[in-house]
Amino acid sequence: MGRAGAGGNPCQGLWHAPSGRPRAAFVATHYEVDFSEHYLAAPLAERGYGFLGWNTRYRGVGHYFCLEQAVVDIGVGVRWLREVAGVDTVILLGNSGGASLMSAYQSQALEPNLTPSPGSYLPDAALSLPAADLFVSLNAHPGRPDVLTAWLDPSVTDESDPLSVDAGLDMYDRAHGPPYDEGFVARYRRAQQERNHRITAWCHDQLERLAAAVTYDRIFPVFRTWADLRFLDLAIDPSDRPVGCYFGDPAVANRTPFGLAASNTVRSWLSMWSLTDSQCRAEPHLARVTQPSLVVQSTGDQGCYPSDARAIHAALAAPDKTLEMIAGDHYLQQPAGARQAAADLIAGWADSRC
Repeated sequence: MGRAGAGGNPCQGLWHAPSGRPRAAFVATHYEVDFSEHYLAAPLAERGYGFLGWNTRYRGVGHYFCLEQAVVDIGVGVRWLREVAGVDTVILLGNSGGASLMSAYQSQALEPNLTPSPGSYLPDAALSLPAADLFVSLNAHPGRPDVLTAWLDPSVTDESDPLSVDAGLDMYDRAHGPPYDEGFVARYRRAQQERNHRITAWCHDQLERLAAAVTYDRIFPVFRTWADLRFLDLAIDPSDRPVGCYFGDPAVANRTPFGLAASNTVRSWLSMWSLTDSQCRAEPHLARVTQPSLVVQSTGDQGCYPSDARAIHAALAAPDKTLEMIAGDHYLQQPAGARQAAADLIAGWADSRC
């Protein structure tokens, strides 16, 4: 992909170099969040590792995301580490949403398996990606479709109306809880999946309608995506987390325009968020990752849970795989020293494998 008219490169990042030439380096990338100044970059550089905080062309524009293009951009960063930085060992750091993305990258590099989005194509560069040597998952969920569906508000009755509510599925109606009984939880989770499937079906219908009008794609919103029962009921998937979500009070957050999948194109929904169509679910990719792997999860995380870490660990095909639970919130801002402790853990694990 060429440079933008204003001069910007399609993908870019920051290289955090230790003193001296590093033998090993981490690379961290997310679907849309800027990881160039990742909070572990400096701590890991202080411990002798290079760190490439790397962004694909979708930094800040996740509503246009396409997986088969994103893995090509990650490959540019991995090649830079080997060919320019002169690194012997490349370590994929999959943090938060980046874990499923990095697992998809490594899976494609080891055994090409991605299929192109409807009406698109698989770039040649996606068939010859350089594989990494080690894999780290940090405070991660099992994939973009999975986390979105767990957070979707199933009480939305009209996708064009952010105020539409089916009271029988409203987790914020105190008549239901918290705590939420098993029957409500089961109905709620089923309705969340059904909402994801309805949006996917609408997207396929739109693709046909758009194609008939010689139109490639369109934007659409998804309302109310701060509605995981675990935000309010700590007995579901128990951990050390406090009540709430990353955005504070989930009842308030759920009524704002800020959230996962708030803005999409038809094609980006199918590529990133659809339970049935997206290739951004980690499990099938992790089943191809045989390199030594480390899974780290903060027990106070309000959006990624110990059960997620256990599922990621179980799905990995690596004979050498380790699962570690640590104290802290999602970004390791609390307690004091949490980031340094995580850097010690990750660097110590890598030291014995580089």
